[in-house]
Amino acid sequence: MINIFKKTYTAEERSLFDFMRRGILFSKLSDEELSKFAPHLHLRHYTKGEVIFFREDPSQALYLINSGIVTLNIDIEDKFEDLVHLKATETFGDNAILEGTNRPYNAVCFSDHADVYVIPSTVIHDIFAENIKIQAKMMMSMAEIYDRFTGHLFRAYKESFGFFDLGRAFMPF
Repeated sequence: MINIFKKTYTAEERSLFDFMRRGILFSKLSDEELSKFAPHLHLRHYTKGEVIFFREDPSQALYLINSGIVTLNIDIEDKFEDLVHLKATETFGDNAILEGTNRPYNAVCFSDHADVYVIPSTVIHDIFAENIKIQAKMMMSMAEIYDRFTGHLFRAYKESFGFFDLGRAFMPF
């Protein structure tokens, strides 16, 4: 039986939802849940070398790459070390879903240009306050992201054993 009261979405909205869902952070959300974010997606255009944010900046927005490549890097003294190059559908600045956090890395446009959706963290927190299920699903996705990251970190450490002190990463808060 068809529910005639169920909200319907345009082809454009469904396309946007499918795009958002391809990234891990939004992968568990329904169309209805994603529709709460859609009006707050602001498309920003960046050019090669343009800084999106710096390490230690307050985490004030979440980013979802529409096109182009963004590199995440860390600055060590006057040098930069690339951590990863991200492409369409990938998110970065994920810690913006947590309150009171700062950026652990720099984000810079790597390709000639990149189109990136920006979602202010205040919007995310307001959506979380109104719908605990959305918050729970996104926090579960965040846990999966950090689990993958930790796995990669340990593999890298094992491959380069002795080159850095992994114990420093697990210092108490």
